[in-house]
Amino acid sequence: MNKEYALGLDVGGTHITAAVIDINEMKVLDFSVHKESFDSNLPVAEVMAIWEKAIRTSWKDSGIEKLEGLAVCMPGPFDYESGTCWIKGQAKYEHFYSLNIRELIQERLHFSDDLPILFDNDANCFGKGEFFKNAENSSKRVMAVTLGTGLGASFIDNGKAIDSGTQVPTDGELYNLPFKEGMAEDYVSARGLLSRYEAVSGIKISNGLELFNRANDGDVLAIKVFEEVGADLAEIVLPWLRSFEADSFIIGGKIANASVYFLPAFQQKIKEAGSEVTILVSTDNEISALLGATSLLCEI
Repeated sequence: MNKEYALGLDVGGTHITAAVIDINEMKVLDFSVHKESFDSNLPVAEVMAIWEKAIRTSWKDSGIEKLEGLAVCMPGPFDYESGTCWIKGQAKYEHFYSLNIRELIQERLHFSDDLPILFDNDANCFGKGEFFKNAENSSKRVMAVTLGTGLGASFIDNGKAIDSGTQVPTDGELYNLPFKEGMAEDYVSARGLLSRYEAVSGIKISNGLELFNRANDGDVLAIKVFEEVGADLAEIVLPWLRSFEADSFIIGGKIANASVYFLPAFQQKIKEAGSEVTILVSTDNEISALLGATSLLCEI
């Protein structure tokens, strides 16, 4: 297949971002980036109308006539090979349970069955995208995590996600690893941040942004909670940094915006453990996700 341009989609519970990517250069065409915000619990037809608008607007603005495929960064639970959505009870895409997203896109956009429409999870897309964003990563092993409503992870070797073998956890996932009195995601996620803060302050807040604002305002308990999450993240990832022999560790996700509060504690733990891994915080999660998703088309 003569690969030239593809359309990448970064899909979340409240947004969709579309962009056309030059596959040969693995670069986003800047003027093609289009984002729509919406409630993913709307009826399927209404959500798909918003997706269609994002896709058509991005494609039109790119000036590109022919697409070699679509690549979609999609949250789970999801069957990424078949394109079937299994999200349920997560306050997003409630009407999409058991539906085939590939077929919905094909029908809505009148795409041929021959046009590849591929899917991958957000953590893998982020990790692969960070790999492709930095040419220096071409000979490196990259471990990446996304910190947000959950704890995502990816292990990237030469641009490909590794999710099996003794060097990575089962399915390449960190979120469900046993940790303290529960699992890793109970402590390192937005949920973990908010529950910690409520435990130490007696105050229940609704989201991570509010906690970040409290830290910015000098709330010592909010700052302490972020520091604890940084230390816990280090404890969770250290065994896998060693076994995967990672050269770089990259942090993304919405909570990465609060790195000023959790990164020092994380770095200190990593240093104390004797690791010399390069630690980076992503500056553009969405672009990484779009590039990472599009890299799927290079693998077929």
